[in-house]
Amino acid sequence: MLPHLAISLPESGPLDINALFEMARPPIWLEVGFGGGEHLAQLAEQYPPIGFIGCEVFENGIVKLLAQIEQRRLNNIRIFADDARLIVATLPPASIDRVFVLFPDPWPKRRQHKRRIVSRATLDDLAEIMTDNAELRLATDESDYLCWMLERVTAHPAFEWLARRPGDWRERPPDWPPTRYEQKARAAGRSPAFLRVRRRPRIG
Repeated sequence: MLPHLAISLPESGPLDINALFEMARPPIWLEVGFGGGEHLAQLAEQYPPIGFIGCEVFENGIVKLLAQIEQRRLNNIRIFADDARLIVATLPPASIDRVFVLFPDPWPKRRQHKRRIVSRATLDDLAEIMTDNAELRLATDESDYLCWMLERVTAHPAFEWLARRPGDWRERPPDWPPTRYEQKARAAGRSPAFLRVRRRPRIG
């Protein structure tokens, strides 16, 4: 299945996203690091008209997602089996309608912080490829990483944090499927945080 679903990057120029899916240009949602793929597969089943791009570097996670695709007979998922930042760099401007970065590696040691996927540089790149009013969803169960995420998201001019009350980030919204990382966190006594961020409309 993977050769049929895998995304290959172009040698030059932007990725032709219109050629990725068998349907006419659908809205496209991007998941960065889909883990075991349970969140991605559930969304793809729930929203057949939407095209999904899932990025993951670990073989076991890719195999688990492929099993879900086969079991649920999904035809709206494509897989990029490498660092998500590589494909983000080739996506056309304003082409992605929702982005998920759920429970990324927190790289807890100070000298490792530069490896964190949520950074000003990544947010700059996501702001470029996201459509106006597109939603970025972030989740973590590490309090230090939560502060790190919020500092960078709220300081970025292209993004607006949508929370208006504590429950807006302490509780997972009904349309946000759970992941095994959330279940592991809760089993260990950690409380996950769920951040919804809007891409502000471009000016002019």
